[in-house]
Amino acid sequence: MDRDKIRDLLEKVRSGAIDVQDAMLALKMLPYEDLGFARTDSHRALRTGYPEVVYCTGKTTGQICAIVERLAAAHRTIIASRATDEVYEAVKKVRPEAVYKKDARLVIIGETVKPATDKKILVITAGTSDIPVAEEAAVTAEAMANPVERLFDVGVAGIHRLFENAPSLFSANVIIAVAGMEGALPSVIGGLVDRPVIAVPTSIGYGASFGGLSALLTMLNSCAPGVAVVNIDNGFGAGYIAGLINQGAA
Repeated sequence: MDRDKIRDLLEKVRSGAIDVQDAMLALKMLPYEDLGFARTDSHRALRTGYPEVVYCTGKTTGQICAIVERLAAAHRTIIASRATDEVYEAVKKVRPEAVYKKDARLVIIGETVKPATDKKILVITAGTSDIPVAEEAAVTAEAMANPVERLFDVGVAGIHRLFENAPSLFSANVIIAVAGMEGALPSVIGGLVDRPVIAVPTSIGYGASFGGLSALLTMLNSCAPGVAVVNIDNGFGAGYIAGLINQGAA
C-alpha cells in the first residue's frame, strides 16, 4: 500500500467515513502477503517511496500475474522488468491497463505518472546497440515521475556528435551514460559536467569485452570525478537511482 492510499485511509477514519475495524481490515496485508511462492512486499512504497518491482526472468507467467495482481491492488503504478511478449500478453489478461514498453522490456501497470519536477534526467548511449538498456533506465525514471530526455548514439568513436549536443548535457540535473565495448563515454561526460553521472556498462562488444566486464572495469576506474557505476546491463538500477537523485534535488 502506497503513502497516498494510507493517508486517504487515515483521513477517512478521522472523518468517520469508515470505522477502525474496516481500516484494520484494509491494512491486514502490511507489511507483506505470502503467496506461497513469493512474499509480496506491500509495505515497500511506504518505506522507500516506490513499490516493489517484479523481476520477470526466472518466473512463470502464472507467478508473475499473481504477484502483479497483488501489488497493483495496493499501488497506483507497478513495473514488471525484463518482460517478454508472452509475459505482457498474460499480464494484460488480468490487468487490461498494462502497457508494454518493448524496447525497455518493461510492463507498466496502473496510472500514467505526471512529472513531479521540472528537473530532467538525460539518458545517453554510446551506440544504437545500447538502446534497450538505456530505455530500461529511461522508462523506469519516467515511471518514478521524472522528466527524461534521450540522446542516443553519441559515443567516443564519433565524439563530435556528443559535443554538438552540449546544451543537453549542461541542462540536465542527472545524466545516465550507457556504453559497451571499452565503456569510455561516462568518463568523457564526467569531465565535462558538474552533475552526477551514472555509468551503465552493457554486454555489447566483441570477445575481449568479456560480456561487459571490460566496460565495467573502465567505468570503475574512471579518472573523472562524479561518476558512479551500476552493474552490467542494469538499466533499471540506473533509472531508479537517477530518479531518487532527481526527486531529492527538486
